[in-house]
Amino acid sequence: MTISILYSLAVLFGLWGLYNLLGYRNSKKDWRNKVGKLFGNNKKRKSFILVLGDKFDETKMGQNTTEQLRRANIQLMPSEFYGILLFGVFTASLLLNTFFSIKFPINILVSFIVMEVIRRALFIIRRNKFEERMNDQLPEICRIMANATRSGMTLTQGIGIAAQELNDPAKSEFNRLYGEIQFGVDFNRALKNMQKRIPSREFQLFAATLLIQKQAGGNIHAVMDEMGQTMEERKLLLQEIKTMTAEQRYVAYIVPVLPIFLLLIMNNINEGFIDPLFSGIGLVLLAVFVIGTALTFFLIKKVTNIRV
Repeated sequence: MTISILYSLAVLFGLWGLYNLLGYRNSKKDWRNKVGKLFGNNKKRKSFILVLGDKFDETKMGQNTTEQLRRANIQLMPSEFYGILLFGVFTASLLLNTFFSIKFPINILVSFIVMEVIRRALFIIRRNKFEERMNDQLPEICRIMANATRSGMTLTQGIGIAAQELNDPAKSEFNRLYGEIQFGVDFNRALKNMQKRIPSREFQLFAATLLIQKQAGGNIHAVMDEMGQTMEERKLLLQEIKTMTAEQRYVAYIVPVLPIFLLLIMNNINEGFIDPLFSGIGLVLLAVFVIGTALTFFLIKKVTNIRV
């Protein structure tokens, strides 16, 4: 009990110290701005933590994480993402120690495992989120390009208009496409490069249509109008399917979490309640539970994953 109190006080004083440090940094920043206005010294300096974060972002691990965050459509830098995970480790370890009587260093180890599972699950669940957002913007892209070509603009000019009017992530991708064409890259090659970055079926169809129309000619604005309408209907159908399968998808997440939460609550009420799970027949039951839970999650996700 004494160790738990001391550990909680240490975390509390650590948070209080962090709060005071942030307040001091804000006051120091205000003072530096006032001195800069008086003496004309407006040179900005980065803190030690920001410098370390920038160096980490430039490493191979940071670059790989940047690509994963982009695919997951998470607007964070790698250093910010891992900083949040590290804060989650300390918060989870405090909660495990305070509410579930899991002592140091087991609580730290469990927290690291939980955060790693959350990190991997986040990238798995959101691995296609970038493609999904691009697919959601395809009807708008088709309408913009149809209106541009109908008014007498070329296909390249229509891409430039789309790059100006769209929101991210389509805005950045079309800016890159338009920039490559402006720098002299062949239209077909630039569009194929974009196809490699966005491998979704819908975008592959959109890009193939542009390539065919660029080579064969024809009434491109009518084709874009028809494709935009088809994409809009497909988008509404997918939203309806998600709504109908929402309950089952949430059950897939609740099933693994609820038994673990109940075990931790019982262990807090009756200390040592979960000890039999780590010896003898308990290990067998624990393995059966883990396998059964994983199989249940997989089957529910498989049933609710309806492809159109």
